[in-house]
Amino acid sequence: MKSLLIFILFATTLCWLMFSPIYKHVLIVRQAVLEKEVDYLLEVGANGDHGYIDAEMTASSRLRLASYGLRPEAVEYVAASTTGAPADNPAAPLLRGTGLELTIRYPYEGLLNIDRLIGLTLPDDSARISAYGMKMSEYVP
Repeated sequence: MKSLLIFILFATTLCWLMFSPIYKHVLIVRQAVLEKEVDYLLEVGANGDHGYIDAEMTASSRLRLASYGLRPEAVEYVAASTTGAPADNPAAPLLRGTGLELTIRYPYEGLLNIDRLIGLTLPDDSARISAYGMKMSEYVP
């Protein structure tokens, strides 16, 4: 009985050691993709022609993220400004010097379930990977 328990613990640890780095790598790549997308949207949204991040920009962003394997319907965008003004209204762009903030969130989708093998606590189902950035608007009417 003791040898069976040792075999099960050894097999569990071996599986975790073999496959955990793969899932961690996927998690790191997803985080990097989200950060890259935040930087891109802020660069476009805060330039002198825009001053906002609207639904059309987020729709094209969803398509770009889908090309990396993310589910477009699960991506969540939150655009805000440092003054409290809406940051997604093309009719009222943020003026130069106003901070444009963007947060993109995406669920973990069970990437950390393998950590359960060695007894680590998993994030709850509502937890999300997120990337945040802020850039000053350059829009001048």
